[in-house]
Amino acid sequence: MAPKSPDSVEGLRAAGNQSFRNGQYTEASALYGRALRVLQARVSTRAGSSDPEEESVLYSNRAACHLKNGNCSDCIKDCTSALALVPFSIKPLLRRAAAYEALEKYSLAYVDYVTVLQIDKSMKSAVEGINRMTRVLMDSLGPNWRQKLPPTPLVPVSAQKRWDSMPSENHKDSAKSKPKETTTTKNKVPSAGDVERAKVLKEEGNEFVKKGNHKKAIEKYSESLSFSHLESATYTNRALCYLALKQYKEAVKDCTDALKLDGKNVKAFYRRAQAYKALKDYKSSLADISSLLQIEPKNGPAQKLQQEVNQSLK
Repeated sequence: MAPKSPDSVEGLRAAGNQSFRNGQYTEASALYGRALRVLQARVSTRAGSSDPEEESVLYSNRAACHLKNGNCSDCIKDCTSALALVPFSIKPLLRRAAAYEALEKYSLAYVDYVTVLQIDKSMKSAVEGINRMTRVLMDSLGPNWRQKLPPTPLVPVSAQKRWDSMPSENHKDSAKSKPKETTTTKNKVPSAGDVERAKVLKEEGNEFVKKGNHKKAIEKYSESLSFSHLESATYTNRALCYLALKQYKEAVKDCTDALKLDGKNVKAFYRRAQAYKALKDYKSSLADISSLLQIEPKNGPAQKLQQEVNQSLK
């Protein structure tokens, strides 16, 4: 293989990569800039020889240098140029999001992080970014903060397929870590980021419940529980949806899991009693109602349910 000419696009990019690894970000930025000029000159003299992917990578690499140097405005500019050439590329989206975040443009950062997750749901840095932005936006914009966001672009399937087929280092790292990041087993202690992500997903589930979309709500609650299994309310909320869909055995299981976390969870006792009644397990239903009334003796709905179950026994 012929050696790369130091003044070729490939040679300049390789030199830029080395400078970046050495922490010489200003020098690396200059080398990527030279490579861009060589590439663009080559394109202007040869019709049809455009290489948008190479040009996009060079802009993205230079953006990384700007970000390291704290030059967020130029980072955003280069990332936007990279994305214009190759839309929905992971690295420029993440770098632009980080730059927006540093400039306190949290809504724009949130949109870029969400766009990355449309492409690769296991991208940990995007999940963590969304968690950070969610907290900041809720504090600054209030409970209706989502309604004040700019629109999030819908990533086409073709872009997702392109990402799936790319043998890049980021993709390999993401694939290796996917089970760890998307599946939280019950013997694993969730991280602070997992807990925050679980809360966001639970809130999304609650919104679907308000709209009467119980199936979609179950999906959100299930995804929330995959990040953190320590929130008893998520189990009782999903149980409510299962009751609405007449999936009574699933409702019993979720209420039981909720009670393992909180032995005095009134909603868990009540909803499990409802499920047992529907399953005609009246003895278990009455036992749950009795436990509930020991906690809240004047609970009206529980007293009414007790009467209904006793009627069924006659």
